[in-house]
Amino acid sequence: MGFAQQSITLKFHTFMAPLSNVWLSMHKPWMDKVEKDSGGRIKFEGYPAMQLGGTPVQLYDQARDGVVDIVWTLPGNTAGRFPRIEVFELPFMMNNAEATSKAYWEFVQTHAPDEFKDTHVIALQVHGPGMFHSATKQIKSAADLKGMKVRGPTRQVTKLLGSLGATPVGMPLPGIPDALSKGTIDACVIPWEVVPSVKVHELTKFHSEFASTGPALYTTTFVMAMNKAKYDSLAPDLKKVIDANSGMAASAWLGKTQQSNDPVGRKSATDRNNTLYTFSAAETQEFVKRSSHVDDEWVADMDKRGFKGAQLLEAAKALIVKHGKG
Repeated sequence: MGFAQQSITLKFHTFMAPLSNVWLSMHKPWMDKVEKDSGGRIKFEGYPAMQLGGTPVQLYDQARDGVVDIVWTLPGNTAGRFPRIEVFELPFMMNNAEATSKAYWEFVQTHAPDEFKDTHVIALQVHGPGMFHSATKQIKSAADLKGMKVRGPTRQVTKLLGSLGATPVGMPLPGIPDALSKGTIDACVIPWEVVPSVKVHELTKFHSEFASTGPALYTTTFVMAMNKAKYDSLAPDLKKVIDANSGMAASAWLGKTQQSNDPVGRKSATDRNNTLYTFSAAETQEFVKRSSHVDDEWVADMDKRGFKGAQLLEAAKALIVKHGKG
């Protein structure tokens, strides 16, 4: 009976804070469901806020190397290492995290199956619409960004900010509060959902968003990945439990849950009487126009790496449309 009743404890590691929406409404419920589905034979030790050491940039390799068992992180923390999935971080690609997370999962299966070959991928998702949060002045147009030091999360987003005239500053999420309070940055781009966990509603006064009817400025890709050897070592029925909580449905649920917390983050800003601004259609068009060459640069970069850039871009756009209808 011993093997059939095998039980195992998995270490789950991430940079998100223990009181963040992502940890409380996404990671913990996911772990709880796996524990329940396994009849308690899979147990988790959860470590938010990099409690097992290292930096956010090292998370993916911690899963690859077996330092931990499962991580949730931004592939974009390591610039250019996972180039094909950056297509989802290009300007004005998405506005619905659930649909785009499904598209991202399908894209990796069909167009980039070896992108995360060093780990066992559990889920792939994006967050809701990214937008501006500024400490120094209200951003009402692309021209207002000139000379502003603005934090971006990944290579494509910092390129986008540069194309708009800002001075882009790349840094992982946990660095934002310190950078804002010291004036190292004037503003940052993050989705509403994550605002309270990094106190951006307290450290900025101005927020500028794009109309929810149109595409968002940007989103960021995430991966939930498991150490390959650890997955392979599971009893067949426990593998099935992990598999049943992986894939497109899990990815869609993570994306949907993350975006559903946007109103909570927005309320944290309005409760402090911060100033909110929504770009007009004409102002949005100006952003789209100014940032359009970011796509061209990404396509050229893919071509240089031996991938068909234009085909990948078209495939990602088509998948977002396909899943947006579902």
